[in-house]
Amino acid sequence: MTGVLELRDIAESIAREAGERAAARRAEGVSIAASKSSLEDVVTEADREVENLIRARLADLRPDDAFLGEESGAEGGSSGLTWVVDPIDGTVNYLYGIPDYCVSIAVVEGEPDPRSWTALAGVVYAPAKRELFHAAAGHGAFRGDERLAVNTGVSPALALIGTGFGYAAEKRVRQAAVVQSLVAEVRDIRRIGAAALDLCAVASGRIDAYYESGLNPWDQAAGVLIAQEAGARVEGRDGAPADRDLTIAAAPEIFGFLHDRVASAR
Repeated sequence: MTGVLELRDIAESIAREAGERAAARRAEGVSIAASKSSLEDVVTEADREVENLIRARLADLRPDDAFLGEESGAEGGSSGLTWVVDPIDGTVNYLYGIPDYCVSIAVVEGEPDPRSWTALAGVVYAPAKRELFHAAAGHGAFRGDERLAVNTGVSPALALIGTGFGYAAEKRVRQAAVVQSLVAEVRDIRRIGAAALDLCAVASGRIDAYYESGLNPWDQAAGVLIAQEAGARVEGRDGAPADRDLTIAAAPEIFGFLHDRVASAR
């Protein structure tokens, strides 16, 4: 049976290749292929091309594994493992030439549902910044060769908090109300625009915590494992696993504070 470190290495190799493909297509100019949940929620031709590349590489290397991708959906397997892929997380950033976008690849055991799966390995590669975050279950989290650890000794008043917004206008209004109630109690709020990078920012100490509702499995699969392996507490509402309803990743000492402030808002 393939170990978690070997699975991580496969994810890393493919993520690097996929990220370089995404960066090359960005340099050539972005073409919008479609919109998803709203006119603001776009899919580029590069999203589809990059996911097809990842899927093809995995089919060659891991033909018995299942696949769940943002653009091409699910395909079953016989091994009990599923590769969960976001080919370009932060597509709007990518569209505008903002360098905060990434390829996110994770492999999980069990049903491809964050409420029940066991994440084995995850890689997040931001090609415009040449940063690769990676983790294997039980082996820690890293940026390149640097081992990562969440910030410690953080008080809520000095905490830098990350979040994100949905694409539907009415949902953004509700989410903005939560930010409005929270911002007076913390150091400041950041909105980067790529959930996987937000979770890696918690892992690397660039922010102290992150929360968001509405994340899909591919948005969080790799980033949650990286944050957890760096020492973050990652949960959803009232102790449930992080899922579409709510994802909170935080330095342990401020998790309870943040949960109390955001979990009551739906």
